[in-house]
Amino acid sequence: MQIQAAVLRSNNGPHTVEDVDLAEPAAGEMRVRITGAGMCHTDLLPRDPGFMAQPPIVLGHEGSGVVEAVGPGVDSVRVGDHVVLSYDSCRICRNCRSAHTAYCETFFPRNLDGVGLAASPIHDATGEPIASRWFGQSSFATHSLVTERNVVAVDPDLPLELLGPLGCGIQTGAGSVLVAMGVTAGSSIVVFGAGGVGLSAVMAARVAGATTIVAVDLHSSRLELARELGATHTLQADEADLLSALRETTGGGADYSFDTTGMPSVIGQAVHALRPSGVCGLVGVQQGDIVLDPMALSVGRTVMGILEGDAVPQVLIPRLIDLWRQGRFPFDRLVETFPLSRINEAEQASMAGKVVKPVLLPGS
Repeated sequence: MQIQAAVLRSNNGPHTVEDVDLAEPAAGEMRVRITGAGMCHTDLLPRDPGFMAQPPIVLGHEGSGVVEAVGPGVDSVRVGDHVVLSYDSCRICRNCRSAHTAYCETFFPRNLDGVGLAASPIHDATGEPIASRWFGQSSFATHSLVTERNVVAVDPDLPLELLGPLGCGIQTGAGSVLVAMGVTAGSSIVVFGAGGVGLSAVMAARVAGATTIVAVDLHSSRLELARELGATHTLQADEADLLSALRETTGGGADYSFDTTGMPSVIGQAVHALRPSGVCGLVGVQQGDIVLDPMALSVGRTVMGILEGDAVPQVLIPRLIDLWRQGRFPFDRLVETFPLSRINEAEQASMAGKVVKPVLLPGS
C-alpha cells in the first residue's frame, strides 16, 4: 500500500516527507498505523557518514499506533489493538532466553543498520528500496511494518500518541535505574544529562526510593524540570569544582552514577563521583576513548555499559504505564508534539535542547 514516510536522503540534508510503497505483512509481521513517534539523539546517528546505517533511510524507533493488518502466525495481537513499538530481538539466543533481550546476539544488525535481516519493506516512487527496518520499525511514517517480537499491546483508553517514547528513550533511562543498576531504596544517585533519558532516570530513581537524586546539566531550564520530577539536588555541569560539589552533596560519593552524554570527560566525572563499591552506568555511544585514574576501579567500583535499560519491553513498559497512571512517573511532561511535516523543526529543537522529547504525529 502507499503511505507517507519521512526519508533522510543524505547525511547532512533534511528529512523529506514522500509517498512510498509499503509491503504487505509477511509471516510474523503486522502493519501498524502510527499515531505518534518519539525522536531522540539515536535518530541522528545515520547522519554520521561512518555509521553503519546510511541514507536513504526512514528513521524513528519510538512508535505507537494501531494494528491494521497481521501476517500468518501472529497470535499475540489482533487488528485494532493499540501497541507501543520497541527494539527487535531474536528471542532464541542465550541472552534473549535469559531475559536480556537488549543484548541479543543479533541486536546490532536487527536494529542499527537500518536494513535488518529481511528485505526492505519500503520502496520509493522509482521502485528503489529505502532502508526501513531501523530498530525493527522505522516509525517516522504514517504506517510501519513490524514483527510480533517488538510490539507491546496497551489499553485502548491510554493517550496512544504519547506512548511511543516508552519504547526506547524513557525505557532506557528508567530501565537503567530499575533493572540494569538496580538502584535501591535509601541510596544516592547522580544523573549526568537531563534530557529524555536522564530525566526518566530521575523519575525512576524516585520510584526506587533513592533519597539523594542529583541531576547535572548545562541547561538551567532542564535542571528546574529535574527538580520538579524528583531530583533532590541539581548542579550546573560547568561548575568550577563539580566533583567536590558532588561528593559534598552525596556525603562522600554516590552509590550510583549514570551518564547519558557519552562524553569521555563526563564519564570520568561519573566514575570518580562514586563512593568505593559504587556503580556507574553508561548509555549511548561513547564519543572517544575513556581514560580513568589507575586507582578508579581498584576500590570496588563497577562501570557497566547499558543498552535499552537491559529491559524486556513487554515487562517494563506496562510497569511504567501503571506508574504513570498512579502519578508516580509523569513522562508526558517531557513531550512536545509536532506534525510529521515539521520533522526537521523537531530535530533542530531537540539538538538545541529546546525540547526534551519531540513526538511526531503523522496524522496531523
